Amino acid sequence: MRHKVAGFKLKRPVDSRNALLRNLITSVIVEERVITTVPKAKAVRPLVEKMITLAKRDTLHSRRQAAMVLRTPDSLKKLFDTLGTRFGQRQGGYTRITRLGPRKGDGAEQAIIELVGSELVKRAADRAKRREERLKAAREGRDEEAPPEE
Repeated sequence: MRHKVAGFKLKRPVDSRNALLRNLITSVIVEERVITTVPKAKAVRPLVEKMITLAKRDTLHSRRQAAMVLRTPDSLKKLFDTLGTRFGQRQGGYTRITRLGPRKGDGAEQAIIELVGSELVKRAADRAKRREERLKAAREGRDEEAPPEE
């Protein structure tokens, strides 16, 4: 019988496993994309989704629950300020796991765990940055073409 066998052990003792998962949760929230092994990605996925669900509630109690798991105050702030509002209308499925293939050193199966929609946010930021650079270049080009005033 499989009583009380839920969860992933990841070949680690309990304290080491909890530290690993807490660090991965914090990294996924801060970076929005982390490359790790497939079993670790599968283990951290439900925990990240629970953190985002807490952020959607945005109560003092949910903030304290998230603070018990997350490592840095910056990750807590980002979770509640940006991610909670970004996924406010979504009912679940906040993360995506994409397999990358074997790692060169030991052949472990690699995967990316990322927040859904983070590629759109990064793409929009890159687009805005390029637009600013074009406007700046256009302004400098106009300044050079204009004849000096006398």
